[in-house]
Amino acid sequence: MTGPGKGRLLRGGRVVARVLLVWAAVTGALRLLDLGLDGFSMRSWWQPTVCALILGLLTSVLWPLVVRIAWPIAYFTLGAGTFLLLSAATLAVLQAVPGVRLDDFSSAVIVTVAMSAVGAVISSLLAIDEDEIFFRRAARRRRRQPPGAGPGEPEVPGVLFLQIDGLGYDTVRRAVRDGDMPTFAAWLNEGTHALTRWHTDWSSQTGASVCGILHGSNHDILGFRWYEKDRDHVMACAHPADAAEIERRHTNGRGLLSGDGASRGNLFSGDAGHVSLTMSSLPVLVPRTLRGRRRDRVGAGYRAYFANPVNVLRTFGVALADVLRELSAAAKQRRAGVRPRIPRGGFYPLARPGTTVIARDVVVSAIIGDMLAGRPVVYADFLGYDEVAHHSGIERFDTLEVLRSIDQQFARLQRASRIAPRRYHIVGLSDHGQTQGQAFVDRFGETVEALVGRLCGGEPVAEPSRRRQAGSWLVNAALAEAGSTGGPIARRLRERVEQAEGAPDRPRTPGGSPGAVARVAPGVVAVVSGHLAMVSFTEHEGRVELETIEREYPDLLPTLVDHDGIGFLLVRSSEFGPVVLGREGLKRLATGVVIGEDPLAGYGPYADELVNRVDTFPHCADVMINSRYDPESDQSSPFERHVGSHGALGGPQQRGFIVHPKEFPAPGEPVGAEAVHHVFRDWLTFLGHPEPVVPEEKSTPVPSEVV
Repeated sequence: MTGPGKGRLLRGGRVVARVLLVWAAVTGALRLLDLGLDGFSMRSWWQPTVCALILGLLTSVLWPLVVRIAWPIAYFTLGAGTFLLLSAATLAVLQAVPGVRLDDFSSAVIVTVAMSAVGAVISSLLAIDEDEIFFRRAARRRRRQPPGAGPGEPEVPGVLFLQIDGLGYDTVRRAVRDGDMPTFAAWLNEGTHALTRWHTDWSSQTGASVCGILHGSNHDILGFRWYEKDRDHVMACAHPADAAEIERRHTNGRGLLSGDGASRGNLFSGDAGHVSLTMSSLPVLVPRTLRGRRRDRVGAGYRAYFANPVNVLRTFGVALADVLRELSAAAKQRRAGVRPRIPRGGFYPLARPGTTVIARDVVVSAIIGDMLAGRPVVYADFLGYDEVAHHSGIERFDTLEVLRSIDQQFARLQRASRIAPRRYHIVGLSDHGQTQGQAFVDRFGETVEALVGRLCGGEPVAEPSRRRQAGSWLVNAALAEAGSTGGPIARRLRERVEQAEGAPDRPRTPGGSPGAVARVAPGVVAVVSGHLAMVSFTEHEGRVELETIEREYPDLLPTLVDHDGIGFLLVRSSEFGPVVLGREGLKRLATGVVIGEDPLAGYGPYADELVNRVDTFPHCADVMINSRYDPESDQSSPFERHVGSHGALGGPQQRGFIVHPKEFPAPGEPVGAEAVHHVFRDWLTFLGHPEPVVPEEKSTPVPSEVV
């Protein structure tokens, strides 16, 4: 971005002013506490001033040293333990001051919180971050370093890859235009950066995208979760052990972050030497055999951030404000009758700040530490926008508020880069977009899993988590009518069943014994991932062919292709190979033959190759179901209960973005996350980063077919 240099807020006069103001404000706060707090009193005029000075020294000088030893307390309590320890220290110190009375621990907690709150308010009023004090100290240490004592400033610039999870290309363009992303707008208007888009894989979700971007491979990743028949196991990218297994299958030791890079807030490590909040590397939850060798672990980001009680108080204050903001936004949607919408009560208002505030602040703090340490490459994921867009909508007012807060963090990181020991370039990107629409279960009265189970002979599934719509029986009647008449592909499928040998007998597989994964019907597993659903028949080994499905479950495929919420199906035929079925036509991918209308015509220019690639995956489901996308309304009904969602083909979800320095070679429009990895690797080579070396102890990934 820019060379090293002092930002406008790094001037000594402002730092001195801040220290004096905080000292005076804390002195005033102690006087007020003396008047209003039982159990705390100071008899002489000089005591508040001296106590304010002592507490300031305790917080800024001694306390960070204590937290280096006691950081697990801060980590496992999300910083709350910091206040308890600091309050104990405050109690001991103030009781030692002559004439000061502090009776109990609860009074010490109030004094500590008040002192930290004053520091946070003064910092905010002066627009000075606590990080900048650290920046100045780091700069002084480097200036004092004698010649030859260290490596000096690296000649090769570093790169920050900052991912805004779930922010699509279409939305980011409008956000830049409308002033919701002023940092991006400034970069583009000043001509330092360019905006381009990239096309996701069929699985347009974080697991496939981030694994492909960081490790150069996302082979056999079908969704954010998918079923593996050979192990009777549902793989989930958000499960630590599964994430570690996915990384083991795809890494070759030469990931994007190999060679002393850092992974912050990601699903996978990219072979980074430094990780925090990275799912595949959680030390407690990931089996030892799946752990990579790291120099630091999940606690690294927390340790630096929660060492400062002012950071803790500021973060939890903003988190509380975010809870209130969520409750207000949900109430406004209900009063205005906004559609589509989903219930947003329960635990969600309390959980939302975990991604929008706490994780964001910890990740930003860790990135600043990475820059000050001069690490060559950093990849970080900001999850807040994606989380709120799922519940609120992709461009609703409260979602854009979260987007603005992320944009502000990018500006903060750009400012922090000025003091780093090397020059840093910033690349903004997303792992996918989101397509909005009314959830499948709300629109049709049942989940897609329940629909599949019913068509395969399973027991009807109640939907305890929602009220059934008054008109749902009309939907069921319409579906029943569609089953008796239907479109041309449904009629063709029924004719094939009627003409097939043994069709009158309609043989079924046995009920089978229960497996580790719940069945929606005997021998049938259905798993959803956003706009994608996957059906597997567990009592057949390997891929079950179209002809077998027609014989054993004759109502399944005709009803699915005629369903208003389903866009197309992928099945494998023994005669024609991979076949895509839609309401008005089918396509044989092996030959390109289309009968009727092309079912992939409305799903992007690369739909054929993306769907065909998934057909080759060892764990490809027997029936792959993509939700229906309506280009007129730009909406699609996700199989999960979201407003904005993703995971398949159809609309904005399949268009990610990249904002990159203009001096980098133009990336074109990459297709698939693996292509994005190659673009990023080429950029690092262009800047002079050495090619990664495969560690000797790193073996070749085991193909998923034999896992």
